[in-house]
Amino acid sequence: MSRTPVWKTIASSLISDIAEGRYRHGDRLPTEVQLSATHGVNRHTVRRALAELSEQGLVHARRGAGVFVAARPTDYPIGKRVRYHQNISASGKIPGKQILALTTRAADAQEAEALELKTGGPVHVYDGLSLADELPIAVFQSVFPEYRFPELLSALENTRSVTRALQELGIADYTRKWTRLTARRASATQALHLRVAEGAPVMQSVGVNVDQDGHPVEFGRTWFAGDHVTLTFGDP
Repeated sequence: MSRTPVWKTIASSLISDIAEGRYRHGDRLPTEVQLSATHGVNRHTVRRALAELSEQGLVHARRGAGVFVAARPTDYPIGKRVRYHQNISASGKIPGKQILALTTRAADAQEAEALELKTGGPVHVYDGLSLADELPIAVFQSVFPEYRFPELLSALENTRSVTRALQELGIADYTRKWTRLTARRASATQALHLRVAEGAPVMQSVGVNVDQDGHPVEFGRTWFAGDHVTLTFGDP
């Protein structure tokens, strides 16, 4: 009777550990050295086992950081209304936002055109990280016309929510005017924030949101981690 290859035994053991919750999404697995010592094999055998898990979509490697348990992708609907917390909660996960930077600067040409400003006009910029169950799923940059919302940065710092901040400043509702999606590769900085490998696939979303009178209130750029989120349109 032929024996099961050792790498398959190691892979099965790791799969069981993940299935039984010993390693949860986002957790780093033991290093190749640690796994080699635990199973009494060389690192080549461990690499073959980890490659099997990667092929099954159970783990992903980050250069210089290790091998991490992959998460079940979060469904994120792209619709007329942009409500991050509501969308993530509807998927059965806990939404979160992390502020990376809140700044005021001159608008570039693309931002100025989208927000109906003169190039170089002042804009407020919210750079942040979107999370679902504490796993980062997107890096985003939201840009707002300063003349309309001079107190916006303070409201964002207090609420960490664009919807609530705009409500505090008199925008009861806003909707998506247009969105463009483009496949990209993660930059080094994006990869670090999203816990993916540099060059990993990301989906870039660029769009404009408008108030009830059709005037632009936000120009947004978002980079969704390809392994962490599934963008949906309409009913599944």
